[in-house]
Amino acid sequence: MQAGRLRHRCTLQQKQRTADGMGGGLETWTDLRSLWAEIAIPTGRVATVAQQLEATVTAEIRVRLAADIRAGMRLVHGSTTYAIEAVLPDNERTLLRLLCSSVPHP
Repeated sequence: MQAGRLRHRCTLQQKQRTADGMGGGLETWTDLRSLWAEIAIPTGRVATVAQQLEATVTAEIRVRLAADIRAGMRLVHGSTTYAIEAVLPDNERTLLRLLCSSVPHP
């Protein structure tokens, strides 16, 4: 992978449960680290959810190989948040392909 293609600075986030002080907890997203990524092949679709139209953008995001990236995490790039649905390493084990969907209102 050429370094020039990794031109999007993203923040990797993980869901974390924090105590709310009342014996329960809240689920919040915590920033883990920043990384460079290539955001490619954006596509979109419109689906009906609860009798409303919901727009979803899907993308393939490529990053350098890292052991700490898993499905269920998310990437934030500017004002767009992507939920990581699948993590697929390439054959040479040099990069990861992240299959993502957009998060409508993070």
